[in-house]
Amino acid sequence: MAGNFYTVRCSDCENEQPVFGKAATEVACAVCGTTLAHPTGGKAEIEHEIVETVESR
Repeated sequence: MAGNFYTVRCSDCENEQPVFGKAATEVACAVCGTTLAHPTGGKAEIEHEIVETVESR
C-alpha cells in the first residue's frame, strides 16, 4: 500500500515543499529548519498547513 505526498506550507517562512504522508523521519523546512512533520510509525503527523494532496499512482 503506497502513501500520498502532500504540499505543506511552513507557517514560519511560507515555504511550500512536498512531504511524504508516511515519513519515517522528522521532516524539516528546507528554508528555515522548522519541523513540518513527525513520524508516528504509520501516517506522519503534519504540523503545518497542507496546501495540496498529490495522490499516489
